[in-house]
Amino acid sequence: MNKPTQRHYLSSKEKFPEYFKKLEELGEQTKNQSPFDEKTIQLIQLAGSVANASEGATHSHTKQALEAGASAEEIQHTVLLLTNTIGFPATMAGLSWVNDIVEAP
Repeated sequence: MNKPTQRHYLSSKEKFPEYFKKLEELGEQTKNQSPFDEKTIQLIQLAGSVANASEGATHSHTKQALEAGASAEEIQHTVLLLTNTIGFPATMAGLSWVNDIVEAP
């Protein structure tokens, strides 16, 4: 799936390689110091992506959570747990973005 958000990210990374290198280093350093396993990290980042209303990041972290061993149910429930924090409409939007990935043919 090469959505416009992904194309934008990739073209920006090409235009600003040093910026993205440092950004990725920061992400890796943060993960390396984390007490969480990769699956938990991806579920946390997924929740942040939904709360931030970022469809592209939600798609990305859904894929990464699946790769890290999260089940579709764990991913979907991560989003459902946000209901009292971000509200029902935002939760349903996030769930639809998750389902773009977990329910893809």
